[in-house]
Amino acid sequence: MTVRWVVRSMYSGVPDMLAFENAGLRFRGGGGVEDLTFEVHPGEVVALIGPNGAGKTTLMRLALGMLRPQQGAVRLFDHPLSHLPSASWARVGALIEVPLAYPELTVRENLRIACYLHGSDPDRVPDALEAWRLAPVADRRFRHLSLGNRQRVGLAAALQHDPRLVVLDEPSNALDPASVILLRDQLAQRAKDGAAILVSSHYLDEVARIADRALLMNKGRMIGALDTTGSDLERTFFERVRQDDEHHSSAVEVLR
Repeated sequence: MTVRWVVRSMYSGVPDMLAFENAGLRFRGGGGVEDLTFEVHPGEVVALIGPNGAGKTTLMRLALGMLRPQQGAVRLFDHPLSHLPSASWARVGALIEVPLAYPELTVRENLRIACYLHGSDPDRVPDALEAWRLAPVADRRFRHLSLGNRQRVGLAAALQHDPRLVVLDEPSNALDPASVILLRDQLAQRAKDGAAILVSSHYLDEVARIADRALLMNKGRMIGALDTTGSDLERTFFERVRQDDEHHSSAVEVLR
C-alpha cells in the first residue's frame, strides 16, 4: 500500500476537488475539446499528456473558469463553476502557460501581491523565497529575470498560499534539473497534505515520477489513461496516439 493511496483513502468521503462532466467547448475557428469526463481527488496528482494542440491548456482554462463549457459542466469543490462562491478561488493555485507578474516590480513585491490576491498573509513570502531558492533575486525586477527564475516565481506565487486545488500547465518549462527536482518534491508534499493536483506535461519520464494517474488527450478528446509503470513510455504514448488517429480517421470516412 503506497503512501499516496493511504492519503487519498483519508479523504474518501470528501467531494472531488475538480470534476469534469461531459464538458465540451468548440471555437469558431475550429478546435476545442469535447466530452471530457474525469475527477481529481484530494491527495492525488493527475497528469494530462498529449501532443501539442491536444487541448490540454483549453481543459485547464475550463477548470479555472477562464473559459466556460458549451456542453456539460465543470465543478470545483462540489459546486458548478457558475455557482462557485467567489471566496473559493482563494483555495486555488494556478500557473497557465506563462507566469503572471508585474514586470517592473521585484520578485518580493510580486509574491506579496499574489498573497493579497489569494487572501493570504504576506508574511509567507520569506518562506516562499526560501523554498523556491529565490532569495538571491528577491529584490530584482521581474523583467530582468531569466526564464527559469520567472517560472519559479510563477510557481511560488501559485503555491505559497497552500491551495487545496493546484492547476499547473507545463510547470517544468525553462526549469533546470535542480528546479525540476524541487518542483517534484513540492507537488509530492502538497499531495501528501491533501491537495488535489492537475498538471500537464510533455515530459513523460517526469510524469512517471510524480503522477498517480496519467490521462491521455488527443485532438480535444480524452482517449484513456497511460500506465506510467510500464517500460518505454514514449513508444507507448505515440502508439496510443497513432491508433486513435487511425480510428478517428476511419470513423470520419464512414460518416462520409
